[in-house]
Amino acid sequence: MSNGPSNGTLKQRLYRIIFASDTPAGRRFDVVLLYLILISMALVMLESVQEVEQEWGIWLRAAEWTITILFTVEYIVRLWVSPKPWHYASSFFGIVDLLAILPTYIGIFLPGAGSLTLVRSLRLTRVFRILNLLEYVREARLLLLALLASRHRIIVFMLAVLAMVTVFGAIMFVVETPESGFTSIPRSIYWAIVTLTTVGYGDIAPQTTLGQTIASAIMILGYAIIAIPTGIVSVEIARQSRGKSKKVCTNCGRTEHHDDARYCASCSKAL
Repeated sequence: MSNGPSNGTLKQRLYRIIFASDTPAGRRFDVVLLYLILISMALVMLESVQEVEQEWGIWLRAAEWTITILFTVEYIVRLWVSPKPWHYASSFFGIVDLLAILPTYIGIFLPGAGSLTLVRSLRLTRVFRILNLLEYVREARLLLLALLASRHRIIVFMLAVLAMVTVFGAIMFVVETPESGFTSIPRSIYWAIVTLTTVGYGDIAPQTTLGQTIASAIMILGYAIIAIPTGIVSVEIARQSRGKSKKVCTNCGRTEHHDDARYCASCSKAL
């Protein structure tokens, strides 16, 4: 049963599609919304390229206005079907949804203004709406549960890595000279972090044979360390999904029911 508004069949159906996303129509709505978000992001990026903007600027702005109007309609509908419109409007994603459409309208009143560059950059907040869709994806909830269950081990792992780079940084500060870039322990720790994560900016590099030997050991150690958090989370994901079957409800489309389940956990229809 939906937790949406009790008055109006149209409101109930729209609420279920927009907010619940546990029906085929809701999933299609999420997919369409995701594509619109990605297209909108691509338009903003293309508009920032001077050559593209000069040749296709009119079409880019027309497409941007089309998507902005669609987002505006969606935002108004969300307010209309919400049992508590102010609760949605003042929520994180409600504010992001509003910020996603405001810059285009503000551009009408501030054409060419110096501050418009900052306002236009707010369009990039649309990418956070993708995170809003993840709330309704069962696989994302499974990953979130796995991360929460393994957070203590991950914290211990991060503290161990922090201690490791501190030790390596202190050693390199002693081994290397300031001329090599190791001018302080914090800067040496920065080098150790960059090396351990195998990023390797190259702005600081050891020059002595001992320093290069230590750097080689840190690089090899970095490859081994990368696999540890992956293994921790993978174990928790397997534990969270254990005991689930691939039974699919023909009514609401929910999957991952228990092996002995006879009725859907969402809509109570017989499996």
